[in-house]
Amino acid sequence: MDVEGMMMSEVLTTRVAGNIGIVEIASPPVNALSTAVRAAVIEGLRVHNADDAVAAIVILCAGRTFFAGADIAEFDHLPIKQPDFDALMTTAESSPKPVVAAIHGTALGGGFELALACNYRVAVPSAKVGFPEVHLGLLPGAGGTQRLPRLIGTGAALDLILSGKPVPAAKAAEMGVVDLLAEEGKLEETAIAFAQDVAAKGAPWPKVRDRAVAGGLDEIEAIKAKHKRQFKGFKAPGHIVQALEAAVTLPFEEGLRREQELFGELLISRESAAQRHVFFAQRLTAKVPDIGKDVPILPIRKVGVIGAGTMGGGITMNFLQAGVPVTLVEMKQEALDRGIATIRKNYERTAAKGRMTMEQVDKLMSLIDPVLSLDALADVDLVVEAVFEEISIKKDIFGQLDGICREGAILASNTSFLDLDDIASATSRPEWVVGMHFFSPANVMPLLEVVRGAKTGKEVIATVMKLAGTIRKTPVLAGVCHGFIANRIMEHLIVQSQQMVLEGVPLRTIDKVMNDYGFAMGPIAMLDLIGLDVLVHGASGRTLMGDFVAAGRRGQKTGKGFYDYDADRKATLSDEAAKIIGDFATYTGIAPDPGQSEENIRQRLLYPVVNEGAKCLEEGIALRASDIDVAAILGYNWPVFTGGPMFWGDTIGAATLLQGLKDLEGRYGSAFTPAALVQKLATEGGRFVNR
Repeated sequence: MDVEGMMMSEVLTTRVAGNIGIVEIASPPVNALSTAVRAAVIEGLRVHNADDAVAAIVILCAGRTFFAGADIAEFDHLPIKQPDFDALMTTAESSPKPVVAAIHGTALGGGFELALACNYRVAVPSAKVGFPEVHLGLLPGAGGTQRLPRLIGTGAALDLILSGKPVPAAKAAEMGVVDLLAEEGKLEETAIAFAQDVAAKGAPWPKVRDRAVAGGLDEIEAIKAKHKRQFKGFKAPGHIVQALEAAVTLPFEEGLRREQELFGELLISRESAAQRHVFFAQRLTAKVPDIGKDVPILPIRKVGVIGAGTMGGGITMNFLQAGVPVTLVEMKQEALDRGIATIRKNYERTAAKGRMTMEQVDKLMSLIDPVLSLDALADVDLVVEAVFEEISIKKDIFGQLDGICREGAILASNTSFLDLDDIASATSRPEWVVGMHFFSPANVMPLLEVVRGAKTGKEVIATVMKLAGTIRKTPVLAGVCHGFIANRIMEHLIVQSQQMVLEGVPLRTIDKVMNDYGFAMGPIAMLDLIGLDVLVHGASGRTLMGDFVAAGRRGQKTGKGFYDYDADRKATLSDEAAKIIGDFATYTGIAPDPGQSEENIRQRLLYPVVNEGAKCLEEGIALRASDIDVAAILGYNWPVFTGGPMFWGDTIGAATLLQGLKDLEGRYGSAFTPAALVQKLATEGGRFVNR
């Protein structure tokens, strides 16, 4: 018999279906396991365990998902309030009546741990389970590292936890995590029927904690090797391994205590604080203070892309993958054919890896309308110009678009350095002009800098910020200046690396310092990867990289740049490169200074980046310091575990940064003159990042 539900609290409803007690949680948007939610689940279990008419209990959630994790904001306010996660898991696991977790949406982090603490798990096929904690610099700290290996084995558990990726319910069922798959839309009735069957069979009911761990320490070593790249600079992977070792070698309760110790160490670590900062920062970038929900979002049903080269092709792919048709414009048939062929080749490469079918490739390619005239853009909702980085060319194109595109069409430039307002001046509608700065390769890199011109309309900004999510990019709003945010701040690192090269600092030393800091690639190797010819395009006067290009040394693409490269792209030093550097140093009259310390090199490369970020804040180019961090991380692969340049600047402290900049200014000149904001924060003891 069904009994009407009773609202026990704002988030908890308890009801009885036949002889099954239901604990239903409704805490939108994602039913995060906050203090109130933990208390509600515990109360719901208490109510049904006290009811003699109830034989078994089902825990489920209203809304779009099961418990999608902990309330991460709690981790910044220790100690965690009672009831804590241990109390929640203990209550579920020690229930005298069998408990079934009914999973839809996602069961992540603490939500997955709660499901593992229940006796059984029922899920719909669309559900996913997993432990994303590693991406926050943490480990599953409520028994996840101890229970999961008891269900699926040590190696499989470590692989899942280190990856941080959710597993579809069907796969989870194959692994032994999910006991029953329910038909979509019938989760509750299936879970109730399952609970009734369980209750009818009688005790004892299985507890994950009572199972033996399958697999030993040898499996751990194999999985560590698979994920070896994750360990450099990140603290959490090593602690996760230690927790899994505890699951193998210690009794369950001792393993739990060891897990909690390791979790506590991570929670107070700088690495985890940095990763949690980035987590929240990425979710904040789309919020623009003066653009409210009342600003209309314009429909983008058809897009035009001008230029079928590397950038234009990558930009086109973003829209195709979102199902948006693209009119792709080139001036010459050969260039158009080459661009289309490259896009197809990229998709076919993905299909060859089994990540899409050839039918899907053909469907994506059918969304492209290749043309040789700008006139074909008369009916598009958005145009993205992606031609050479020369202001005269861009202004000419925008002038033509002004007479071609319909009223209300958004005109966007992919410029990476040029003055957007100057480009907009070529039109009679600057309010419809915006910057959409993609990073190369545009179909891969997750950052989209949205550049707001002096006259860009609010609806244009709102639409493009929303569109970024549609094409799976993280948008960062920037004002108009040379290089906007990411390129502007990182240009200092490149300039200083070139300066040190000319001073005779060994190339490998410069790259090593940045590798040791956490960058996957040092600045010299990065230039070779990008292509020296790309970097000097449009430059005036003699430059070091220009001399390299003139000598045929364009980078990895030609097998030689600052380094020489073999067939496997392994870098070695080059006598020819050394001579080019020496000749240019003589030409410029730069005094040799080869014996600089690694600390001096690190400060020369990184301090001016933070300093320029401070100037971006002063000038209003960036909305917030965390936006600068996101731009550096997503645009230049700045190491996540440092939190980005501004967060890192806070970790070293404004006073230390100020003194370092003054010392560098005295030695190397005005490139290191401290920003006013740095001086202000040093005096007041303030921080760039407001938390």
